[in-house]
Amino acid sequence: MASTVAAAAVVGSRPIDPADAWYSSLDKPSWQPPGWAFPVVWTPLYAGIAWAGSHSLLHAEKKASTRLAAALAGNLVLNSAFGWAFFKARTPVAGLAVTTALSLSCWDLVRRTAAQDNAAAAALVPYASWCTFATALNADIWRRNPGMRAR
Repeated sequence: MASTVAAAAVVGSRPIDPADAWYSSLDKPSWQPPGWAFPVVWTPLYAGIAWAGSHSLLHAEKKASTRLAAALAGNLVLNSAFGWAFFKARTPVAGLAVTTALSLSCWDLVRRTAAQDNAAAAALVPYASWCTFATALNADIWRRNPGMRAR
């Protein structure tokens, strides 16, 4: 599980460059965290995803384990897709679509995991909360940059 989560982190982070001229030109809200905060936040979140995923899958019955693994895989695909949708495609609305789907997927993952293991579900709550915050941030960036809406 740790290698799968690490792969998602690497693939998702490849297109992200906070110093990029396009990103720097965007009007961002005052409540956006500084650029250095993102890797500081994401490192323990990824560790939590790996631990929670492994722990819950080990404790789940076969049928539930298969569904939980599929939900986790889908979540990691969405997680990896954000950087490509927002930064690489330079499309805030695509980023918003991905972060919205990711946030919903995260909370669904918390729900599914809670049915198997409460400690693992609790470990996923910071991840789901951060993704919900990222969705609000992305929505505000999209709102503040009307010239980017048509892309």
